[in-house]
Amino acid sequence: MELQSYFDLVQPLDVQAMADAKEHQAALAKPPGSLGRLEELSVQLAGITGKVHNRIERKHLLVFAADNGVVVEGVASAPQSVTLMQTVNLTRAKTGASVLAKHFGCKLTVCDVGVNANIREEKVLNKKIAYGTANIAHGPAMTRQQAEQAILTGLQLAREVGQEADVLGIGEMGIGNTTTSSAVLAVLLNVPVESVTGRGGGITDQSFRKKKAVIAQAIELNKPNRDDPVDVLSKVGGFDLAAMCGAFIGAATVRKPVVIDGLISAVAALCAVRLCPRVRDYLVPSHASFEIGYKLAMEEMNLAPLFLLGMRLGEGSGCPLAFEVLSAACAVINDMATFDQAGIDDSYLEEIRQGDQFTVEGKP
Repeated sequence: MELQSYFDLVQPLDVQAMADAKEHQAALAKPPGSLGRLEELSVQLAGITGKVHNRIERKHLLVFAADNGVVVEGVASAPQSVTLMQTVNLTRAKTGASVLAKHFGCKLTVCDVGVNANIREEKVLNKKIAYGTANIAHGPAMTRQQAEQAILTGLQLAREVGQEADVLGIGEMGIGNTTTSSAVLAVLLNVPVESVTGRGGGITDQSFRKKKAVIAQAIELNKPNRDDPVDVLSKVGGFDLAAMCGAFIGAATVRKPVVIDGLISAVAALCAVRLCPRVRDYLVPSHASFEIGYKLAMEEMNLAPLFLLGMRLGEGSGCPLAFEVLSAACAVINDMATFDQAGIDDSYLEEIRQGDQFTVEGKP
């Protein structure tokens, strides 16, 4: 199938199931909206699955690994070899994200879409498109054909994994990818480079100035079309970003909630939403990233993170935590007693309900 054909598989949320979930939430023995985002998430899950009562038990984190040619410009604190080392370490539960995935019982798939090395670790899924991208400071990161291949790779993997999962999370591993994600975000939002570019894994003041200058140079040189996300990804993005974009779309095609990690994951999600707007309704943000571009990406999609922990590791590290919040949302709507079951006369809430002081999202 061609890429466009998959977009048609992404269906609107089930409005009736959401209405039924809201009705059930209103009958539970608690003040309206008192469980805030947990109520909102249970309604979203109903819309995604078409069922009021759901369980988040089969959790799967997808991590896409790739190298970025722009690292030769001195925009990252770590050498490119770290991409290879951490890609392998992810499969051994030795990195932040993989430790959390193991702790919470999440399956983890690590997919090589462009690491600049031959990986001989059997647990790393080999979907390599090329040995890293080209240096965006001197030309396009990749061809349009390669960008489409990367998107389809992520899309098809998420569809496959999604058949056996209740929820997916999307992460990455690639030195230099805060540079590429900041470049993509600056183009998509048509904002100054400075407003979306942070220090990534941590760089000196001199390297930070260089990073912003390199991004501005790449955008000026390659002139990506902000109305064409595939063009943007091919010119100033990365194989990891493109594959992640596809994975968000793929999860939505099989009606599964899909969790955003930090900045890079959020930029990939924005690319997915630009390509297929209905994908937005399947997205669940995890933590508020420390990176400055994250907030703008979230605002553009009208999404809000679930928690603030000062995290900026990447790898998908926020996803296992968000899976547990989703599971808690299911527990509330599935297992709480209704007013009738609790033997409570809820007429005392009538004034609040009629006054519409609270919504199901728990916002005034």
